[in-house]
Amino acid sequence: MEVYQHFRKEEQPFIDQVLSWKDQVERSYIPKLTDFLDPREQEIVQMLLGTNHDELQVAAFGGSECSERKRIMIAPVYEAITEDIFQIDLLEAAYPEKFVSLEHRDVMGAFLSQGVKRKKLGDITVADGKIHLLAAGEVVPFIKLNLTSIKKSRISFQEKPLTSLIVKKEVWKEYDKTISSLRLDTVIKEIYGVSRKDAAVLIQKLHVKVNYRVVDDVKFQLQEGDMLSVRGKGRSKVVEIRGRSKKDKIKMTAAVLQ
Repeated sequence: MEVYQHFRKEEQPFIDQVLSWKDQVERSYIPKLTDFLDPREQEIVQMLLGTNHDELQVAAFGGSECSERKRIMIAPVYEAITEDIFQIDLLEAAYPEKFVSLEHRDVMGAFLSQGVKRKKLGDITVADGKIHLLAAGEVVPFIKLNLTSIKKSRISFQEKPLTSLIVKKEVWKEYDKTISSLRLDTVIKEIYGVSRKDAAVLIQKLHVKVNYRVVDDVKFQLQEGDMLSVRGKGRSKVVEIRGRSKKDKIKMTAAVLQ
């Protein structure tokens, strides 16, 4: 199928799913609301369905304009789409920050331990003694009933209006790099200032994600637009591949989340 040539092999199952959603809506004229998708999945949906479809419309919403993870609505073009149709609720809980230190991964771990799938949860924000969860409406009663402690700290989630959401604006700093190849270990070495050996160890220990998926191959070839996440070292992305230098090195612009 020609559409596959524009994507990586590991993305093919998701492509098939998106195309099945399209066929489902076109046949039934019933809108399709997805679970929360990461930015790369959102990009794939837009690439496949976002243009040249006179009978369909595609809209995304994750709780706020700054949300990273979003649900997508695929609907007939005449369907009215409002924020309510995305069925996203904001849950808030307070914790004693003087006595316990909580991070995003602590909240995520507690959530997953309840057996709820990640795709049912949007962005998580932990700040100023508060936890904000954006969740699919269908799992909110379960979360409120079962997610009652994190790191031995008792908590109680309550529903709040989306207008109360704590919004953190991301700040990215760009750097121009000259690298020998777009291998994953090489790029991590340059962006994070570690040795190539240490970069390989991070990859082999499954501490590296590319486009929100764990990658364990040091030879994995990166592309323009790829998002990287290295455990304990933060996130970065390949902003632009600017061609080659006179010495045949690859000129790349990378950005690191501050």
